Amino acid sequence: MLKLYNTLGRELQDFKPITPGKVGFYGCGLTVYNYAHIGNLRAYVTHDILTRTLRRMGYDVTHVMNITDVGHLSDDADSGDDKMVRSAEERGKSVLEIAEFYTQAFYSDMEKLNIAKPAIICKATEHVPQMIELIKRIEANGFTYSAGGNLYFDISKFPHYGDLAMLHMDELKAGARIAKDANKRNPADFVLWFTKSKFENQALVWDSPWGRGYPGWHIECSAMSMKYLGEHFDIHAGGVDHIPIHHTNEIAQSEAATGRHPWVNYWLHNEFLIMEKGKMSKSAGDFITLKDLIDRGFDPMDYRYFLLGGHYRSQLQFSWAAMEGARNARKSLTEKIAAMAQKVPDFLEDRKPPLVFESTENYLEAFNRAMEEDLSTPRALAELWGLLRENSSVPGDTTVSESKITGILTAVLDMDRVLGLNLEKILKKSEKQEDKALSAEVEALVLERTEAKKAKNYAKADEIRNKLNKMGIILTDSPAGTTWKLNG
Repeated sequence: MLKLYNTLGRELQDFKPITPGKVGFYGCGLTVYNYAHIGNLRAYVTHDILTRTLRRMGYDVTHVMNITDVGHLSDDADSGDDKMVRSAEERGKSVLEIAEFYTQAFYSDMEKLNIAKPAIICKATEHVPQMIELIKRIEANGFTYSAGGNLYFDISKFPHYGDLAMLHMDELKAGARIAKDANKRNPADFVLWFTKSKFENQALVWDSPWGRGYPGWHIECSAMSMKYLGEHFDIHAGGVDHIPIHHTNEIAQSEAATGRHPWVNYWLHNEFLIMEKGKMSKSAGDFITLKDLIDRGFDPMDYRYFLLGGHYRSQLQFSWAAMEGARNARKSLTEKIAAMAQKVPDFLEDRKPPLVFESTENYLEAFNRAMEEDLSTPRALAELWGLLRENSSVPGDTTVSESKITGILTAVLDMDRVLGLNLEKILKKSEKQEDKALSAEVEALVLERTEAKKAKNYAKADEIRNKLNKMGIILTDSPAGTTWKLNG
């Protein structure tokens, strides 16, 4: 039974999907005004691990992720400049050019980290009509007011506001966490629709019942998740920084529109990746990208391995020394797997049902328990290592040894369906290296046999032919020379 830590309630809960066998999952995507930094990417590796775990457990998962290309201000609480507009102005490009460039860069990072693309990726600019319709429902239900040309959500009308973040209404009224906005009745009220009265030169604007303008950031996730997953779905995920404002506001506006409580059953939040100076920040210019890691000689899989070593709900301290440790550990892991693969060179091409060995089965069961206990990747990684260490040297005759190695490698690939370290690529590479080594050895023996025949040392030539036959090599002599092929 999968157990997930639900931020709504702050407890570990048994996962029970709304529809048996199916899971609707929405993960907050990137605001594409700059490159994703490696702290951002931790969230998407976490979402990938969740999706992989659910699918390995047999669930049909619909994973939806948004791309924010309009409406996200530099402060989550409706203050500051639009991040997209500011980036476009700084770079002398249009907003949509900026969005497309950094969206493609983000997709490239996902691919390098072996993050499977979500089933549905939705851009905010392509779903403004859905946002307008949702806002109209919120307004019709009496949760809004207009002030200064903008349409606000009135949190005083929503009794569950702050439940996710465990915020109390009297604390919110004090306005300690939010900058003052003279138009707001309560400091925690938030904008559903901005008009030109606040941003005269906003680059992207649409017609709406409240005037020509653009949507607030929070409304996009509610509108798009409902479009693709319905008005009640299983899992919503994002970084811990989304808890007090963005996700709190999403819940309020969604439930105000639909009258349904709860809107989402499980809320998952990953912790920060932190530097020595604290949380990584694009606004402060203090961030590291995946390209920076690659330029320092690291493989993207080294970073994924590094992330797997920390539980998603724990802060993870980044350092170059820690990355070196992750690289060395992953190198050792892949070398062990490659060494095993050389003993069963046809493993990937001719996978037969492996014999079941108790040690392999025990490690798989322990691995499953680790992932079922709130996605504990550090424990799961330890079980993978335990499996390889115990079986790094397989005794016995050749037939039994090959069967056991096949069983071990099958278990390794099963574990990697969740870990996503691309270990099958290591096996393929090992097979190619084995083929290359075999070719070199055969070519050398064929040349030696040819020289023996030239010297009329036919006994030596026959000896080499017999040796090649035992290796499964068939020779064909012709006036043009000798060619060879593998038997079968």
